Amino acid sequence: MKGTDGTGGPRKDKPSGDEERPEPQMRDQQKRQDELARELGAAEKRKVRARERGKEESVWFGLGTFGLVGWSVAIPTLVGLALGIWLDSVLPLGFSWTLTLLFAGIIVGCINAWYWITRERIEIDELRADIDEEVENTRRTDQEDEDGD
Repeated sequence: MKGTDGTGGPRKDKPSGDEERPEPQMRDQQKRQDELARELGAAEKRKVRARERGKEESVWFGLGTFGLVGWSVAIPTLVGLALGIWLDSVLPLGFSWTLTLLFAGIIVGCINAWYWITRERIEIDELRADIDEEVENTRRTDQEDEDGD
């Protein structure tokens, strides 16, 4: 019985294996596989580091950091409030020292909290860059080993 392509043989719409694929397609697929392997390796290294860091930094560390940010806002606010109450009793003017210094304390506290959070974010980014650099060095070493064979 003849095939539907008119040649008498079985019909082949798509190549069935890698050997029949064009060379550029195989290279693109290999690049995608290599990139996926690098990304998975980086993610795995981040997980391992997070686990190691998690052993060092428990829930109490997280609560302490949360508390640090809270206190970095609360302390300047309370200091501004106390100073404002004292100034209102000693030096009464046409405006409220209490409200003025309360808002000033809140602003100073928020800037202080922003500083702490930004600093922590920079440390996280540096750690991620170190991991990515290790992955890239591993990839280069693997590539050199393949080229040398």
